[in-house]
Amino acid sequence: MSISASLVRKLEAVPQQIREVLIDLIEEIERRREESVTKREFNELKEIVRELAEAQGRTEERLNRLEQAVERLAEAQRRTEERVNELAEAQRRTEERISRLEVTVEELAQAQKRTERELQLLVAEHRKTREQVGGLSITVGCRLEDEAFKALPHLLERDYGIKVEGRLRRKFLRDNRGDYLEVNIIGEGRRNGERVTIVGEGKSQLSRREVDRFIRRKLKRLEGVLEGIFPVLVTYMISEPRVEEYVKEKGIALYYSYDL
Repeated sequence: MSISASLVRKLEAVPQQIREVLIDLIEEIERRREESVTKREFNELKEIVRELAEAQGRTEERLNRLEQAVERLAEAQRRTEERVNELAEAQRRTEERISRLEVTVEELAQAQKRTERELQLLVAEHRKTREQVGGLSITVGCRLEDEAFKALPHLLERDYGIKVEGRLRRKFLRDNRGDYLEVNIIGEGRRNGERVTIVGEGKSQLSRREVDRFIRRKLKRLEGVLEGIFPVLVTYMISEPRVEEYVKEKGIALYYSYDL
C-alpha cells in the first residue's frame, strides 16, 4: 500500500496506538477499494445499464405495439366471425328461399302441364269448332251459289249485257300450273258478240281479305286458261266498310243474296 508523505507526517503526530488503528483502517480501505469497481468501469456499467434500460423501454414499446396489434387482430377476428355468422345466416335464408322457389317452380311446372293439357283440349275443340263453322260456311256458300245458278243469267244480262250460254255449274279445272282447281261458279256467255267465261264464288260474309283470296286462289290461277274471264262474287253481307268500292276497283261484279 502506498501512503503519501503528508499523510505519513500526520500519522507520526498521532499516538502510536491510534496510528496503528488508522494504518489498519487505511489498509482496509485500500483493500476494499482495490476490490471495488473503478470509476471508469462504473461509468461503463452505468452506460450499459442505461442502454439496457433504453432497450427495455423499446422492448416495452414494441410489446405495447404488439399488444395493440393483437388487440386489433382480435377485434378483426371478432368482426370476421360475426361476418361469417351473418353470411352463414344469409346462406341459410338463401337456401330456404331456394327451397321455397323450387317448390313454387315445381308447382308452376305442374300447373303448366295442366294448362298445356287444357290448351290442347281447347285447340282440339277450336279445331272442331272451326271445322264445324267451315262446314257450315261451305253449306251456306253452296246454298248461296245454288241460288246464284238460277238468278245470275238474268242479272248478268240485265246489268252487264252478258247472255249466258248453257248452265252455270261447279266444276274442277286444271289451272295454269297444271293442278286441279275447284271453281264454284263457272259458265260461258257472250257480250257484244265476244265470248266470256263467268267465274264466281259465294261467300257468307265478304271482306277485303276474302276478295284478295278469291283473286289469288281462283282468278290468278285461271289466267291464260280461260278466255275473257268475268269475275262474280255473291254474298249475304259485307263484314267491313268500303268492301263494295274495293270489289268494283278490282273489276268484280257483286251481288247480295237479296238480289237473287
